[in-house]
Amino acid sequence: MFDCYPVSYFMNWFVPFIYLTASRFMLFLFLSILLSVVLLLNFRLFPRYDINTFQAIVFNYPVCFLTGYLLLPAGQSFSLDFSQTWTWLALGLGVGFILTFILSGASTQRMGITATSLASNLSLVIPVCFSLFVFQVGGKSFDALNYLGMLLAVVAVGLSTYKKEPNELAVETPILQEAAASVGRPRRLGISVLLPVGVFLCYGATNTMTNYMNIRYIATSDKAIVVTLTTILGAVAAGLLMLVVRVVQGKEVVRVRNLMGAVTLGVPNFLSFYTLLLALSQFGGNGAFVYPLYNIGVILVAALLAALFFREKLSLANKIGLVLAVTAIGLLSWQELLASLAP
Repeated sequence: MFDCYPVSYFMNWFVPFIYLTASRFMLFLFLSILLSVVLLLNFRLFPRYDINTFQAIVFNYPVCFLTGYLLLPAGQSFSLDFSQTWTWLALGLGVGFILTFILSGASTQRMGITATSLASNLSLVIPVCFSLFVFQVGGKSFDALNYLGMLLAVVAVGLSTYKKEPNELAVETPILQEAAASVGRPRRLGISVLLPVGVFLCYGATNTMTNYMNIRYIATSDKAIVVTLTTILGAVAAGLLMLVVRVVQGKEVVRVRNLMGAVTLGVPNFLSFYTLLLALSQFGGNGAFVYPLYNIGVILVAALLAALFFREKLSLANKIGLVLAVTAIGLLSWQELLASLAP
């Protein structure tokens, strides 16, 4: 039976934290976390409704683009300006999203869910380090408690997503479910041991590039939509190319049911990425502060919903990780908490 202590601890800490720090930054961050968890719920429910995960992912990007296009501010239009450096960076970032998914699937097949999930989650150290030591963005001066919070966040992510069973689904990597469902026992052979390393680097690189583009090219929230739409176009092109190849090879048959799944996936997918960009913008592009809060926030909320609706059990390591995650939130944001309590 599920021990509700981590859940109650989360509710007593995290929810008041959201209300006490009711700024635009926390609003955008909380929305991004909530929408990201909606993505996880989609992937969890796809097998129940016989929806092909790969096709839903591919078709979700056109839905993402349409969602963003409809949200363009009045009087603003969208067009691709190939003379701008950020256009190519955004398109490349979109391709990177798809390639990271493919690598994640290969890593799952060869090395298992646990190694791949930990690699993707622990990759938050890459954008955090770049934000602190390369981009050197403003918006927050880190002290010893903040650095301790970052360290605890990394440990918390690892413990929260650790699973003993190779086929148990990880909280933070829903794309791996399709690969996990298609294999039995992971094969640990030769160069395959490098696959989780590749997942770690790819997730870290895409998050770092997202942070860099936010700092360098997104000056206003209006620009965030344009950059996001351009990024999505890169994912659309790469995803459709992959699908066409698989259809020609006879590995895929496009069905209307999968297009319906793309709608429920695409809308929250766009909004989660867009609100994350807005959260980064509100905090000066400080990924060292935003990404740990985002990662552990998704894990906490997903763990709560998984326990309530899917009766998923948490191991002792998972429970310790959730408690450390809440502690890390407090250490990372104690200045904001004190400021919010000041008269």
